[in-house]
Amino acid sequence: MASTAPGAKAAALKPSFQKPTTVRYWVVVFAVILAIITYIDRVALSQAAPQISKDLNLTKDQMGWVFFGFLTAYALFEIPSGYMGDRLGPRNVLTRIVVAWSVFIAATGQAFNFITITVIQTLFGMGEAGAFPNIAKAFSIWLPRDERVRAQGIVWLFARWGGAVTPILVFQILQFVSWRTAFGVFGALGTIWAVTFYRWFRDRPVDNPKVNAAELELLKHSHSHAHGAVPWGKFVRSPQVWMLGGQYFCLSYSWYFSITWLPTYLKEARHLNPAEIAHVAGLPLFLGGIGCLFSGFIAKPLTKLTGSVTATRRLLGCVGFLSAASLIVISTMIQDPIYAVVALAFASFSNDLVMPGSWGACMDVGGKDAGTLSGTMNMMGNLGGAVASKLAPSILAAAGGDWNKVLYVAAGVYFIGTFFWFTMDPVTPIDKEDPAHA
Repeated sequence: MASTAPGAKAAALKPSFQKPTTVRYWVVVFAVILAIITYIDRVALSQAAPQISKDLNLTKDQMGWVFFGFLTAYALFEIPSGYMGDRLGPRNVLTRIVVAWSVFIAATGQAFNFITITVIQTLFGMGEAGAFPNIAKAFSIWLPRDERVRAQGIVWLFARWGGAVTPILVFQILQFVSWRTAFGVFGALGTIWAVTFYRWFRDRPVDNPKVNAAELELLKHSHSHAHGAVPWGKFVRSPQVWMLGGQYFCLSYSWYFSITWLPTYLKEARHLNPAEIAHVAGLPLFLGGIGCLFSGFIAKPLTKLTGSVTATRRLLGCVGFLSAASLIVISTMIQDPIYAVVALAFASFSNDLVMPGSWGACMDVGGKDAGTLSGTMNMMGNLGGAVASKLAPSILAAAGGDWNKVLYVAAGVYFIGTFFWFTMDPVTPIDKEDPAHA
């Protein structure tokens, strides 16, 4: 019978005759949960900073060093951790990352002076580095090409929103336990994620028995090969790499105010009580997430109007930075503290209009080295955040306690960022750059 012929049986087993399973979307779920935990752990320190400073007798300058230690270590270990994911696979590396940072975030609750909390937070930064590059690596293995950008947008949206709810979360937890116990709770969240992820995830989709042949067919162009040598010479000679790093330094310098010094600013400059701070401190991150989503949504129709991806990215970059700078300055002129926070929140929205174009430029300019270029750009951004976190107390001291001066500097850095976008080519791969301009 024709139905039992070998050819017919083979045809029946072809992926085209199957409905693809959706096992790959669990990778996105794991990534979203991880992104939320990541930002909860980051923002928790700034929210608890007033109590920590009081209990450990820390000055603002010393608290600035604590933030600086975390961000510097996080920045410097971005590339090594991302490279390890390329070489060893995201399963082992992401598990190591999450376990390490969970240990150190829990250990933060055991700090007893300036030295111990600085060392612990520096180790926390080392441990957390590489989480987002390895998420990208997991997506490159488990998702077809046309689903990866959407997945990244979802991850960044929830990362921002995870940070947005943290002030309220920390405030509520601190009603029942001390900040020391709270950090132990946050450490437990990461540990649970790491164990669950390691048990479920595989570096090759074919190793998961629930993935059928049709879904494997969707992933046939995904890659899991090891990364080659880091092309530092090519990166150093490329002006686009320097400009991408420069604009991201400017972006992160000003944005990190929202996840480091904002609660202290609201307490000292705007005289809000802890409950009020908890309910408004997350607004910049909430609107930032919407800014990421909005920018990704309008990029395609905007490109139809401009006729150029380059023009669209430059436009969003310049508009984002200029409007963010303007809104920060406007916030200093507003007397009502709630409306001032709203202005800062819309500055964060404007900031995140630049995010999708920045990461898209890394993929286009980096080509086959996009992962390394993304890690390089992210390293520069976190170095910007580290400088901002440490410089803020110095500016404050020099200005006689005037927080507006800190905000003016942040606005000025945003303004500088526009010049990178004016001149940058955010689409031409490094391999195709004119050697005369390299």
